Amino acid sequence: MLALWARARSAEASIPDDRAAVARAIDDDALLVAELDGGEIAGTLIAAWDGWRGNMYRLAVGREHRRRGLARALVVAGEERLREVGARRITALVPREDAVAVALWRAAGYADDAAIARYVKNL
Repeated sequence: MLALWARARSAEASIPDDRAAVARAIDDDALLVAELDGGEIAGTLIAAWDGWRGNMYRLAVGREHRRRGLARALVVAGEERLREVGARRITALVPREDAVAVALWRAAGYADDAAIARYVKNL
């Protein structure tokens, strides 16, 4: 998973990825994985539920597996999972400078929310 994220990312993460974070996503049943027949991880998406709304981030597909519908399938699976737990709204975290990612999320029906600014603080 960490190797896929390192290969697939278009921008550096604001905080380093680690095994503990991946384990928490698995424990929270938030990590979706696109796995090939041979067991290779081709893509991932974290679809997390905070009790109020769904949040999707860490959508990544290995460069060698792109343009096959994996990203779209992960988004649909994430939406289904979040709908099942009660989400009525989903936020997708997308790097603004990543034109490919922005296009994918727009094609999936997501719109840029110009009314809300996102403020972050690394701990």
